[in-house]
Amino acid sequence: MILGIESASLTASAALVSEQGLIGEFTVNFHKTHSETLLPMIDSLFSIAGTDVSEVDAIAVSEGPGSFTGLRIGASLVKGLAFGADKPIVPVPTLDAMAYGFPASDKLLCPIMDARRNEVYGGIYGFYGEEFRVLMKAVALPLTEYVREVRKCSEETGREAFFLGDGLSVHEEAVKALLPGAVIAGPAVRFQKAGSVASLGMKLFREGKAVPPEAFSPVYLRMSQAERERLEEGLSIRPAETESIEPVNRKIGE
Repeated sequence: MILGIESASLTASAALVSEQGLIGEFTVNFHKTHSETLLPMIDSLFSIAGTDVSEVDAIAVSEGPGSFTGLRIGASLVKGLAFGADKPIVPVPTLDAMAYGFPASDKLLCPIMDARRNEVYGGIYGFYGEEFRVLMKAVALPLTEYVREVRKCSEETGREAFFLGDGLSVHEEAVKALLPGAVIAGPAVRFQKAGSVASLGMKLFREGKAVPPEAFSPVYLRMSQAERERLEEGLSIRPAETESIEPVNRKIGE
Protein backbone atom coordinates (compact mmCIF):
# COMPACT_ATOMS: atom_id res chain seq x y z
CA MET A 1 0.00 0.00 0.00
CA ILE A 2 1.31 3.44 -0.98
CA LEU A 3 0.38 6.82 0.46
CA GLY A 4 0.65 9.51 -2.22
CA ILE A 5 0.97 13.25 -1.64
CA GLU A 6 0.70 16.01 -4.24
CA SER A 7 1.65 19.57 -3.24
CA ALA A 8 3.58 20.92 -6.24
CA SER A 9 0.94 23.48 -7.19
CA LEU A 10 -2.23 25.15 -5.89
CA THR A 11 -3.81 21.69 -5.82
CA ALA A 12 -3.43 19.74 -2.59
CA SER A 13 -4.12 16.03 -2.81
CA ALA A 14 -3.60 12.85 -0.80
CA ALA A 15 -4.40 9.26 -1.80
CA LEU A 16 -4.03 5.65 -0.75
CA VAL A 17 -3.36 3.02 -3.41
CA SER A 18 -3.03 -0.74 -3.06
CA GLU A 19 -2.28 -3.49 -5.55
CA GLN A 20 -6.03 -3.69 -6.17
CA GLY A 21 -6.22 0.00 -7.14
CA LEU A 22 -7.24 3.31 -5.62
CA ILE A 23 -8.50 3.04 -2.03
CA GLY A 24 -9.34 6.70 -1.60
CA GLU A 25 -8.33 10.22 -2.60
CA PHE A 26 -8.92 13.76 -1.40
CA THR A 27 -8.19 16.65 -3.77
CA VAL A 28 -8.68 20.35 -3.07
CA ASN A 29 -7.97 23.11 -5.56
CA PHE A 30 -8.65 26.18 -3.46
CA HIS A 31 -6.85 29.12 -1.90
CA LYS A 32 -5.73 27.44 1.29
CA THR A 33 -2.20 26.53 2.26
CA HIS A 34 -1.17 22.90 1.94
CA SER A 35 -0.19 22.91 5.60
CA GLU A 36 -3.89 23.47 6.40
CA THR A 37 -5.30 20.81 4.10
CA LEU A 38 -2.91 17.88 3.66
CA LEU A 39 -2.74 16.55 7.22
CA PRO A 40 -6.56 16.49 7.66
CA MET A 41 -6.84 14.72 4.29
CA ILE A 42 -4.36 12.04 5.35
CA ASP A 43 -6.04 11.62 8.73
CA SER A 44 -9.40 11.14 7.02
CA LEU A 45 -8.01 8.66 4.49
CA PHE A 46 -6.53 6.48 7.21
CA SER A 47 -9.68 6.72 9.29
CA ILE A 48 -11.96 5.70 6.41
CA ALA A 49 -9.64 2.90 5.31
CA GLY A 50 -9.24 1.63 8.88
CA THR A 51 -5.46 1.79 8.72
CA ASP A 52 -2.57 4.09 9.61
CA VAL A 53 0.84 5.15 8.37
CA SER A 54 2.53 2.14 9.98
CA GLU A 55 0.81 -0.16 7.47
CA VAL A 56 1.89 1.59 4.27
CA ASP A 57 4.94 0.27 2.45
CA ALA A 58 6.17 3.68 1.30
CA ILE A 59 5.17 7.32 0.93
CA ALA A 60 5.18 8.65 -2.62
CA VAL A 61 5.49 12.39 -3.09
CA SER A 62 5.43 14.70 -6.06
CA GLU A 63 9.08 15.80 -6.12
CA GLY A 64 8.79 18.68 -8.60
CA PRO A 65 9.06 20.80 -10.55
CA GLY A 66 6.42 23.16 -9.27
CA SER A 67 5.71 25.78 -6.64
CA PHE A 68 8.75 26.24 -4.40
CA THR A 69 6.57 26.73 -1.33
CA GLY A 70 4.31 23.80 -2.17
CA LEU A 71 7.23 21.46 -2.78
CA ARG A 72 8.87 22.42 0.49
CA ILE A 73 5.66 21.87 2.44
CA GLY A 74 5.30 18.45 0.79
CA ALA A 75 8.92 17.58 1.56
CA SER A 76 8.51 18.62 5.18
CA LEU A 77 5.35 16.56 5.54
CA VAL A 78 6.63 13.35 3.97
CA LYS A 79 9.93 13.52 5.82
CA GLY A 80 8.12 13.94 9.12
CA LEU A 81 5.85 10.99 8.36
CA ALA A 82 8.61 8.81 6.97
CA PHE A 83 11.03 9.41 9.83
CA GLY A 84 8.29 8.88 12.43
CA ALA A 85 7.04 5.63 10.89
CA ASP A 86 10.41 4.39 9.56
CA LYS A 87 9.15 4.28 5.97
CA PRO A 88 10.96 4.99 2.69
CA ILE A 89 10.04 7.83 0.36
CA VAL A 90 9.38 7.37 -3.35
CA PRO A 91 10.19 10.57 -5.26
CA VAL A 92 7.78 10.90 -8.20
CA PRO A 93 8.41 13.51 -10.93
CA THR A 94 5.40 15.81 -10.93
CA LEU A 95 4.86 15.91 -14.69
CA ASP A 96 5.39 12.15 -15.04
CA ALA A 97 2.61 11.53 -12.53
CA MET A 98 0.27 13.94 -14.33
CA ALA A 99 0.69 12.01 -17.59
CA TYR A 100 0.54 8.63 -15.84
CA GLY A 101 -3.02 9.44 -14.82
CA PHE A 102 -4.19 9.00 -18.44
CA PRO A 103 -3.42 5.30 -19.15
CA ALA A 104 -4.07 3.58 -22.47
CA SER A 105 -4.10 6.90 -24.32
CA ASP A 106 -3.05 6.82 -27.96
CA LYS A 107 -2.07 10.50 -27.80
CA LEU A 108 1.03 12.42 -26.81
CA LEU A 109 0.50 13.42 -23.20
CA CYS A 110 1.75 16.97 -22.67
CA PRO A 111 1.41 18.21 -19.08
CA ILE A 112 2.32 21.83 -18.40
CA MET A 113 2.67 23.95 -15.29
CA ASP A 114 3.12 27.70 -15.23
CA ALA A 115 6.74 28.56 -14.36
CA ARG A 116 6.20 32.34 -14.61
CA ARG A 117 8.30 34.75 -16.67
CA ASN A 118 6.47 33.43 -19.76
CA GLU A 119 7.85 29.93 -19.20
CA VAL A 120 6.28 26.58 -18.46
CA TYR A 121 7.42 23.35 -16.91
CA GLY A 122 6.59 20.73 -19.50
CA GLY A 123 7.31 17.16 -20.57
CA ILE A 124 6.13 14.76 -23.26
CA TYR A 125 4.88 11.23 -22.56
CA GLY A 126 3.03 8.37 -24.15
CA PHE A 127 1.58 4.93 -23.50
CA TYR A 128 2.63 2.17 -25.88
CA GLY A 129 0.49 -0.76 -24.90
CA GLU A 130 1.01 -0.99 -21.15
CA GLU A 131 4.43 0.65 -21.35
CA PHE A 132 4.69 4.23 -20.10
CA ARG A 133 7.39 6.14 -21.97
CA VAL A 134 9.04 9.44 -21.15
CA LEU A 135 9.60 11.01 -24.56
CA MET A 136 10.93 14.29 -23.17
CA LYS A 137 11.85 14.78 -19.53
CA ALA A 138 10.49 17.75 -17.61
CA VAL A 139 12.12 21.03 -18.60
CA ALA A 140 11.57 24.74 -18.01
CA LEU A 141 11.10 26.47 -21.38
CA PRO A 142 9.30 29.42 -22.94
CA LEU A 143 5.88 28.18 -24.03
CA THR A 144 6.69 28.72 -27.71
CA GLU A 145 9.77 26.48 -27.48
CA TYR A 146 7.90 23.81 -25.58
CA VAL A 147 5.07 23.72 -28.12
CA ARG A 148 7.69 23.52 -30.87
CA GLU A 149 9.05 20.35 -29.23
CA VAL A 150 5.52 18.96 -28.93
CA ARG A 151 4.82 19.64 -32.61
CA LYS A 152 8.05 17.94 -33.63
CA CYS A 153 7.30 14.88 -31.48
CA SER A 154 3.73 14.75 -32.80
CA GLU A 155 4.97 14.72 -36.39
CA GLU A 156 7.55 12.02 -35.64
CA THR A 157 5.15 9.73 -33.81
CA GLY A 158 1.95 10.47 -35.72
CA ARG A 159 0.18 11.08 -32.42
CA GLU A 160 -2.17 13.91 -31.59
CA ALA A 161 -1.06 16.20 -28.74
CA PHE A 162 -3.15 16.18 -25.57
CA PHE A 163 -2.45 19.06 -23.16
CA LEU A 164 -3.23 18.90 -19.46
CA GLY A 165 -2.09 20.50 -16.24
CA ASP A 166 -2.81 23.64 -14.25
CA GLY A 167 -0.62 25.61 -16.64
CA LEU A 168 -3.64 25.65 -18.95
CA SER A 169 -5.31 28.09 -16.59
CA VAL A 170 -2.77 30.65 -17.83
CA HIS A 171 -1.67 29.36 -21.23
CA GLU A 172 -4.69 27.58 -22.78
CA GLU A 173 -5.44 30.24 -25.40
CA ALA A 174 -1.77 30.54 -26.33
CA VAL A 175 -1.50 26.75 -26.74
CA LYS A 176 -4.54 26.73 -29.02
CA ALA A 177 -3.05 29.55 -31.12
CA LEU A 178 0.38 27.92 -31.35
CA LEU A 179 -0.92 24.41 -32.09
CA PRO A 180 -4.40 24.51 -33.66
CA GLY A 181 -6.18 21.21 -33.29
CA ALA A 182 -4.45 20.26 -30.05
CA VAL A 183 -6.71 18.44 -27.60
CA ILE A 184 -7.17 20.28 -24.30
CA ALA A 185 -8.10 18.50 -21.08
CA GLY A 186 -11.31 19.68 -19.44
CA PRO A 187 -11.22 21.61 -16.15
CA ALA A 188 -12.30 18.60 -14.08
CA VAL A 189 -9.40 16.35 -15.14
CA ARG A 190 -6.51 18.65 -15.96
CA PHE A 191 -5.15 19.11 -12.44
CA GLN A 192 -2.58 17.10 -10.51
CA LYS A 193 -3.90 14.31 -8.31
CA ALA A 194 -2.29 12.21 -5.61
CA GLY A 195 -3.84 9.02 -6.96
CA SER A 196 -1.54 9.30 -9.98
CA VAL A 197 1.43 10.07 -7.71
CA ALA A 198 0.69 6.98 -5.60
CA SER A 199 0.09 4.74 -8.63
CA LEU A 200 3.33 5.74 -10.35
CA GLY A 201 4.99 5.63 -6.93
CA MET A 202 3.98 1.97 -6.59
CA LYS A 203 5.57 1.21 -9.96
CA LEU A 204 8.77 3.02 -8.97
CA PHE A 205 8.76 1.34 -5.54
CA ARG A 206 8.68 -2.08 -7.22
CA GLU A 207 11.60 -0.96 -9.37
CA GLY A 208 13.64 -0.25 -6.24
CA LYS A 209 13.57 3.54 -6.52
CA ALA A 210 12.51 4.34 -2.96
CA VAL A 211 14.99 6.31 -0.84
CA PRO A 212 15.46 6.86 2.90
CA PRO A 213 13.92 10.11 4.20
CA GLU A 214 17.26 11.83 4.67
CA ALA A 215 18.13 11.29 1.00
CA PHE A 216 15.03 13.01 -0.39
CA SER A 217 14.95 16.59 -1.62
CA PRO A 218 12.62 18.35 -4.08
CA VAL A 219 13.56 18.99 -7.70
CA TYR A 220 13.11 22.65 -8.64
CA LEU A 221 14.67 22.84 -12.16
CA ARG A 222 15.46 26.50 -11.64
CA MET A 223 16.11 29.13 -8.97
CA SER A 224 13.32 30.73 -7.00
CA GLN A 225 12.33 34.36 -7.55
CA ALA A 226 14.11 35.41 -4.35
CA GLU A 227 17.30 33.62 -5.40
CA ARG A 228 17.23 35.22 -8.85
CA GLU A 229 16.81 38.66 -7.29
CA ARG A 230 19.73 38.05 -4.92
CA LEU A 231 21.89 36.91 -7.82
CA GLU A 232 20.94 39.98 -9.89
CA GLU A 233 21.96 42.16 -6.94
CA GLY A 234 25.33 40.42 -6.73
CA LEU A 235 24.52 38.68 -3.45
CA SER A 236 25.39 35.09 -2.62
CA ILE A 237 22.72 32.41 -2.73
CA ARG A 238 22.30 28.91 -1.45
CA PRO A 239 20.75 26.23 -3.64
CA ALA A 240 17.05 25.88 -2.83
CA GLU A 241 17.59 22.22 -1.96
CA THR A 242 19.81 23.18 0.99
CA GLU A 243 17.42 25.65 2.57
CA SER A 244 16.00 24.50 5.88
CA ILE A 245 12.56 22.93 5.89
CA GLU A 246 10.52 23.20 9.07
CA PRO A 247 9.98 19.66 10.32
CA VAL A 248 6.53 18.22 10.85
CA ASN A 249 6.19 17.45 14.54
CA ARG A 250 2.58 16.36 14.74
CA LYS A 251 2.02 12.66 14.23
CA ILE A 252 -0.86 11.49 12.13
CA GLY A 253 -3.76 10.43 14.31
CA GLU A 254 -2.92 12.58 17.32
